[in-house]
Amino acid sequence: MESGVRKIGKTTIEVARGDITEVRVDAIVNAANTGLVLGAGVAGAIRRKGGPAIQEECDRLAPIALGEAVATGAGALPCRWIIHAAVMGILPRTTSETLRACTNSALALADTLGAGSLALPALGTGVAGFPMDRAADVMLSEAEAYLQSGKTRLSRLVFVLLGEDAHRAFLRRLLRPGPDAGGA
Repeated sequence: MESGVRKIGKTTIEVARGDITEVRVDAIVNAANTGLVLGAGVAGAIRRKGGPAIQEECDRLAPIALGEAVATGAGALPCRWIIHAAVMGILPRTTSETLRACTNSALALADTLGAGSLALPALGTGVAGFPMDRAADVMLSEAEAYLQSGKTRLSRLVFVLLGEDAHRAFLRRLLRPGPDAGGA
């Protein structure tokens, strides 16, 4: 498996291929909807593998605004927290602005929780239909800017991608640091 690693300040950024529900980190990010319904994709895997307690906790916290993030316990998953970042609303589409907000909200919430390690999937690229290359640009640019502030507790940030195309897109972007492609 090809992987990539960069260091920004005290934080190691990694791109890895695998199942985010099996990664050993303090918190993982779920590509959520504003109703926090754990349906398909990453959310469905979290529901199936983590157990019903996660959806029950989501039900008490919902709804949340687009771009906002909330945390729940992780049920039977190996992490401590699930950070649910609302990347889509009623309509299953997302934008660069929402993706930026979700990435920042998830990173800030991980810091508030005291997490030392965080795993993120390719937010908004499944049901929400956001292009993979642009998602890699937006998410990695936002993560780099957040980490460069020097105010994070995170020592490890890993982008965990299930498919080969997603892994390649994020790896390409990790090895080519710079501003995102912009756009809606």
